[in-house]
Amino acid sequence: MSGGDAAADARRRVLAGIGLAVAASASFAVLDSTVKFLSQTYPSPLVAWGRYAFHVALMAVLLVPQRGFSLLATRRPGLQVARGVFLGMSSITFFGALASMPQAEATALIATSPILVTVVAVRWLGERAPRGTWLALATSFAGVLLIIRPGSALFGPAALLPLLAAVFATGYTLLTRRLAGVDDGVSTLFIGGLVATVLLSGLVPVYWTPPQAWWHVLLLVFAGLVGAGGHLLLVRAYERANASTLAPYTYMHTVAALCTGWLVFGTFPDGPALAGMALIVATGVAMALSRRG
Repeated sequence: MSGGDAAADARRRVLAGIGLAVAASASFAVLDSTVKFLSQTYPSPLVAWGRYAFHVALMAVLLVPQRGFSLLATRRPGLQVARGVFLGMSSITFFGALASMPQAEATALIATSPILVTVVAVRWLGERAPRGTWLALATSFAGVLLIIRPGSALFGPAALLPLLAAVFATGYTLLTRRLAGVDDGVSTLFIGGLVATVLLSGLVPVYWTPPQAWWHVLLLVFAGLVGAGGHLLLVRAYERANASTLAPYTYMHTVAALCTGWLVFGTFPDGPALAGMALIVATGVAMALSRRG
């Protein structure tokens, strides 16, 4: 293959990776709308359990016949378990947020996680701080204040849930980074879902509510399918392009959540909340681009 052909092939792979990352973001927005709808009838911990239980069941049906026990293969079981715990906790807190506040605002608040990842990596992992890190953190915080400003309908204890979810998502992301190149990505996806399912199963007896309609069960299956599919799309995206290239495009989740929240639930952020969302997204994209430089 000539140098020109190799460069063209590399560009195609990067474009494919970007397309897969955008598709994953859209999948997560659809997942969030499904969860929010179900959370109007069922406790959010039960919805979170169903989402991961069907995620694991679907992956097992599709992959165990081909891969067998290799699907559970890992060189760092402790990190995998910790990652699954962070994943489960981020989901249960975020799903709780979706049950009590509009989808777009909840998604924007958890979008502060990439900034927190950078701060933690600099503070505790010894990574070099990209230029403007601390300004980005302050700007994101200003965006948070615009969304949950005093006097707004969102100002209250429920607004802490997506921020707590962002903290758990930070731990999940850092552990995912530690496991990249150590374990197979599909195995990491399966083990994380399995650990989250086991963790959340302890809450099922407390929050159990019988299905109110047969199609609600189908929606839970759909949530598991879309959730697993979205994460698998991300795995495939990172096989084609590096994290710094894809990071700006993951903020399409917030944009997609704005659209699905409006289409499904008829909710749309007011002016100050939109400004706060724009600040968080713009800051995250700018930080992602600075890390590429």
